[in-house]
Amino acid sequence: MKGIITTSLLIYVLILSACNQSQNQEKSVSQSAQGVLQAPYAVQFYDSLQVTMDTYYALTEGLTSGNTTDADKWSGILKQHIDSLPLQLLQMDSSRLDQVKQHTGSISSELAGLQGEKTIDAKRAAFEMISDMLYELVKTTGLRGKTVYRQYCPMAFNDRGAYWLSKSTQLQNPYFGNGMLGCVEVTDSLKY
Repeated sequence: MKGIITTSLLIYVLILSACNQSQNQEKSVSQSAQGVLQAPYAVQFYDSLQVTMDTYYALTEGLTSGNTTDADKWSGILKQHIDSLPLQLLQMDSSRLDQVKQHTGSISSELAGLQGEKTIDAKRAAFEMISDMLYELVKTTGLRGKTVYRQYCPMAFNDRGAYWLSKSTQLQNPYFGNGMLGCVEVTDSLKY
C-alpha cells in the first residue's frame, strides 16, 4: 500500500511539473509574440508607407540641421507620398479606414502649411503636428519589418515638450538641432 501511495505521489508531482513547464513555455511564446506588432495589409501599401517614412526621416534631418531649404524640399516630397498612399489596399472596417484617411488628409494639409512658413521655428511647430499624426497612422496600419522609435524632447516649445519619429535610437533633435542632442529620450518603439 505504501508503494502505491508513493508511486501515486510521484506521478502527481511529475504531472504538476509538466503542466507548469507547459504554462511557462506558453507564457514565453505569448510574451515574445507581444513584442512584435502585426502588419496585416498589402505589401504594396507597406512599400509605399516605407518610402513615406524615409522621406519623413529626411525632413527630420533637415530640421535638425536647421536648413529651411531642405525642410521645404522634403516636406513637399513627403506631401506627395502621403497623398499617393494606396489606402484602397487597406482591408479594414470603414470607421478605421475613415480615421486613416483623416490622418493622411491632415498630414497633407499640415505639410502644405509647413512649406508656407518662413522661419525654422514655425516649420518645427508644423512638424510637431505632422509627427503626432504620422505616429497614429503607423500605429493604426503597421509598418512591415521595421521598428519606429518615438522620441521626445521635454524642453521643446518653451518646456511644453514635443515628439518625433526616428528609424533608430540615434540622438537627433529636430526642434533644437544638433546643439541640444542631450534633450532626446526614446519614449516608445513600434516593432513590426
